[in-house]
This record gives sequence, structure tokens and C-alpha cells, in this order.
Amino acid sequence: MMKRTHRQDASRRRKLTGRLPKATEPAPLTPAQAFDALYAFCAPALVRQSYLLTGRHERAREAVEQAFQLAWQRWPEVARDRDPAGWVRAVTYECALSPWHRFLPRNRVPDPPPDPADRALQSALMKLPPPYRRTLVLYDGVGLDLPETAAETEASTPATANRLMHAREIVAARLPELADTAELHRRLVRLGSADRSRAPLPATVRTAGEARTRFWTRSAIAFTVTVVGATALTLRIAPTHYEAPVSPGHMVAGLPPQGALGPLSPKELALRTRLRAQAQSGPERLLPLAR
Repeated sequence: MMKRTHRQDASRRRKLTGRLPKATEPAPLTPAQAFDALYAFCAPALVRQSYLLTGRHERAREAVEQAFQLAWQRWPEVARDRDPAGWVRAVTYECALSPWHRFLPRNRVPDPPPDPADRALQSALMKLPPPYRRTLVLYDGVGLDLPETAAETEASTPATANRLMHAREIVAARLPELADTAELHRRLVRLGSADRSRAPLPATVRTAGEARTRFWTRSAIAFTVTVVGATALTLRIAPTHYEAPVSPGHMVAGLPPQGALGPLSPKELALRTRLRAQAQSGPERLLPLAR
């Protein structure tokens, strides 16, 4: 019988265990490396999709940065998620469609693309309500199916289908050539590609996220210390027993009015002089006489 070589033994072990030899197994990624890989894969597309939702280049970049900063703060949760890209996309859309942006004057006017046809499509998208716009971008722009779109927008499947149909009808009423869904998808992709801005480096996003976390942590600590100090001061200066309030004064009826003092008479002057001449200790004490 021939002896098996070392290579044959290694091949047999791989067949039995289904694992590669330790020398060829890839090293596990660090959290920073995994985050950078997810960022490089998702960030450029998310910037284009956010531009479809907002019509603003700067706001689209800010939404993507905020989403990835939050993802880095919650990286253990995001790394264990079944779809990390979907997690970041959902947060990006929430940041992009936040109603607080409307209070900034710079966010009220969109950045128009150079092509007139793209400007018309952008105007039609901005006329849609935010939930309809988000549903249209996810289904006809990103290419998700209806259940996935419903799950990401946190709506039922019938409600999502209703939003999609109404959004298509509104866009087709303004641009009849986009009644064809294939043409609508092509035009959405082209409009999103009009945003030529680049997302920042992943290391910059991670650093900004860590700085933001430190800021809010220190703010929470300072607020807690302030509350504790105010509580201690209140306990120190607060009264320890009940003090009845002083009742307000009131007029007493039935008393004669107090008269003003006038000049003393000669008899009263003599009495005053005699009283002043006596000893300050008063008159002699009276003792009872014994019988």
C-alpha cells in the first residue's frame, strides 16, 4: 500500500471539514476596516439617492455623513444586522427628509441640474409628498421590490403600492413620457448621476462621529452635574420646618381715634419735674405693718 503524502492528507481534511487551511484563511476585519468597506460600497450611491430626495447637493452629503456617523456610533448593532447597507440607507433617507431642514433658507431652493429634462423631473419629484417621493425612489430608482420598499418605509404593502401608484400618476401628469416605468427608472438614474460631488473619506466620517459622541457625552455629564448641584443647593437652603405665614393686618372697629399730643399744662409740667427728680430705681417699697 502506498503512503499518503502530506498534500493528500491536507486535501482529505479540507473535504471532511469544509475549511481552508489556517495559513490561507483570511484574517478577520477590524471594526474600522469593516466600516470603511461598507462606506466605500454604499456612500457614493447614497449621495445620488439623497440628491433625488432633496434636490440639494450639500444636504445630500450631510445626510450621508450623519447616517454613517450614527452607524459608527452603533457599529456593533449595524455589524450584526442582516442588511447593513439597508440600515444605513434607511437612516440616510430619514436624515434627508427631516422636516427641520425646511427652516433653513438655503434648503428651500433646490440645485437645478444642467439638462432641462432633468430639471423638469426634479421639479416633479419636489412636488411629491416626502413619503411618496421616498417610495418612488426606492422602487423605481434603487430597484427594491414592493415588500422591501414597504419594510424600509415602515408601511404596509397595500399602503406602499398606493403611494407608488399615486406618485407615478403625479409624475406622468407633468411628464407624460415617464408613464413608462423603464423610462422613469432610466431618467431617475440619470438625474441622480447629475450629482458629481464626492463623499468624504471614511476616516473623516469616523473621526467626526467620535467627536460628536464625545461632545454629547460631555454635555450629558455637565447637565447631570448641574442638576445634582442644584438639587444639593436646594436641600441645603430649604426650610426644615413649617413656618406659618404672617396674617395680614386689618382694621379694628369701635375704637376712638387717637388724638394728637398738645402742649403740657403747668400741672403736668410740675408732675414731670417731680418724677425726674426722683431716684431712677423708683419709690420705696411698701412693707406691711405688723400688728
